[in-house]
Amino acid sequence: MTGQTRQKRRITQGQAAFVLLLPFLATYALFLVYPFLRGIWISLHDWNLLAVAFNPDAKEFVGLRNYERVMWGRNIEWGAVASPLLQGIGAAGVALSVFLRRAGRVSKVTAIALGLASALLFVLPGFHPGEGGRWYDRRFWPTVGNTLVFVGWTVPGVTVAALLIAAALNRETRAMSVYRTLFFLSQILSVTVVTLIWQIMFSPRQGLIANVTEAFGGSPIVWLTDERFAMAAIVITTIWWSLGIAMILFLAGMQDISKDLYEAGALDNATGARAFWYITLPNLKRTITLVIVLQVILQFQVFGQAHLMTQGGPNDTTQVLVRYIYQTAFRDSELGRASAMAVFLFVIMGGFSILQFVLGREDDQ
Repeated sequence: MTGQTRQKRRITQGQAAFVLLLPFLATYALFLVYPFLRGIWISLHDWNLLAVAFNPDAKEFVGLRNYERVMWGRNIEWGAVASPLLQGIGAAGVALSVFLRRAGRVSKVTAIALGLASALLFVLPGFHPGEGGRWYDRRFWPTVGNTLVFVGWTVPGVTVAALLIAAALNRETRAMSVYRTLFFLSQILSVTVVTLIWQIMFSPRQGLIANVTEAFGGSPIVWLTDERFAMAAIVITTIWWSLGIAMILFLAGMQDISKDLYEAGALDNATGARAFWYITLPNLKRTITLVIVLQVILQFQVFGQAHLMTQGGPNDTTQVLVRYIYQTAFRDSELGRASAMAVFLFVIMGGFSILQFVLGREDDQ
């Protein structure tokens, strides 16, 4: 009798848990799952935003044609040296993953992840239009390239800067608490405020950078309208804006490291930089992975900085993927094509999310 009572109580608790989760699940499904599935469905249609708004029957099912129009072209060929730099890095990455695995320096999962990413870097840049060929959308892949350049500079910049700042502020004093707050303040600012601050900083007439440059006898750089420096300006702005969360994560990881390790290291003369290299960094492996993956996912969604500071210019050198999706959907009213681009972006961010999940489980084991 007692067993039956416990079973009923257990079922009751499960039902209660489901009832408590139901509002969250309903909200999640309504505002995340449904829009995502709806976006995939729209990407399979020739969907003009204005035409469908006045006539819901104006859309036409076209299958994967939007994906073809966005990502493919006419007479597309593949070559092993079509993009020597990127393909060379990809080939080196594949070789490095094999070497590290055989040497036992990395786990099987890490080696596979590194190898797959490197293989994609070798294969994808090899596609190019052949004789008489062209991409159907000539702006898509250059825009993806701009986004990759932005992510490639911003993520290491945020990670390294936040790690060094966290190491410098990892002390239990009142002054360090104030400094932590000051460094975190940039994180709470809106993108509008951040871009306004840095537009003033980069101004060739009244900006701080121009004044310092002139003080040392140099000529001010026109950051936001020069093709050579426009992307750098957006990267610098984003690094300054994104330091807060990464710094807090690193601080939390450092404070979780046992002080006994540092005391034992001090006996072997491992202090200062040596302690940081041999004790702090190995124990922050999981935190570093988390920060890198989160930053990659976040920075792939860059929009406000390019939209407000450079409007994607000059000459599309700072045009990024989310801004191109926005323009395609709401300026050109090509909602189907924009949805196909959004699905492409989701696949990229989903891949990094899965990578973070797999590496996290690997560390747990």
